[in-house]
Amino acid sequence: MSMKEVIVTDLVYETPTIISIHLAKLDGTPIGHYVPGAHIDVEGPTAVTRQYSLCGRPDGDDAYVVAVKREPASRGGSEALHQLSVGDHLKISEPRNLIGIADQASHHILIAGGIGITPMHSMARYMDVRDISFELHYFASSEEEAAFLPLLREKCPEKLHAHLGISREKQSEVLKDLVRNAPEGSHAYLCGPDGFMDKVTEILSERFSNDEIHFENFHAAEIDESQNTSFAVELDGEEYEIPADRSIVEVLNENGAGIDTSCEEGICGTCIMSVLEGTPEHRDNVLTPSEREANETMAICVSRTKEPKLVLDYF
Repeated sequence: MSMKEVIVTDLVYETPTIISIHLAKLDGTPIGHYVPGAHIDVEGPTAVTRQYSLCGRPDGDDAYVVAVKREPASRGGSEALHQLSVGDHLKISEPRNLIGIADQASHHILIAGGIGITPMHSMARYMDVRDISFELHYFASSEEEAAFLPLLREKCPEKLHAHLGISREKQSEVLKDLVRNAPEGSHAYLCGPDGFMDKVTEILSERFSNDEIHFENFHAAEIDESQNTSFAVELDGEEYEIPADRSIVEVLNENGAGIDTSCEEGICGTCIMSVLEGTPEHRDNVLTPSEREANETMAICVSRTKEPKLVLDYF
């Protein structure tokens, strides 16, 4: 995937552990606009690439902002970004969307847990200035740890519901009330830690269909590779053997397929391909439940097959 160089124009600590990094073209001019909910790949000073949601106002002059939480177990990604200075250069990809606003919805319910506020912030700002019907439920451990909370209180106080420092039991009660009171035609959007996402999805599923739940997950799924077997993949009339210890994308690119990759963990959606024949074994955190059921696409960096052969095409 092609990357472009940008410059850091501002650094703002939203909380003691979350920093907002403002980006611009190398000449200091705005990079441009993007569809709300989009994310980009960011290659930091240590050459580690991670995915971050764009969390500025999507159609504003200062649109390209990413918020990075310092992780204690960081492998160099978040820690290095917290050491940046204004004027430093980074490399970023073009924006990609896994959680865009559904045109068919008459009301939008945004649910964020912790750092999961990042895509929801841009979506809320976008919908607020256009008078699109929405509500934002923001779960955080404390006011001090709730990034963007002061700005959200200023810009859309009537739409914001901040749930700060509440117990897991209370979280469930709030979510169940939310589901009961959701207007007809609503769609739900969620982003947050894995356990939070699992709980929210389970509760939402009591009312919403798979097509009405939209989510973004930047954490790789835990994969048991002990039962991997080899299989065949056909692309453009050529057949390739995929060994048990290698991914589809590795083998195809080794043979000149030229498929873009980024995370190689099944969380960014860069390597998705169309499935013409065969049944994928989905191991990603990108596709929605309905997309998995359709078996028309797959993330070939991690997913494999339930049958001896897959026939793929470029997506």
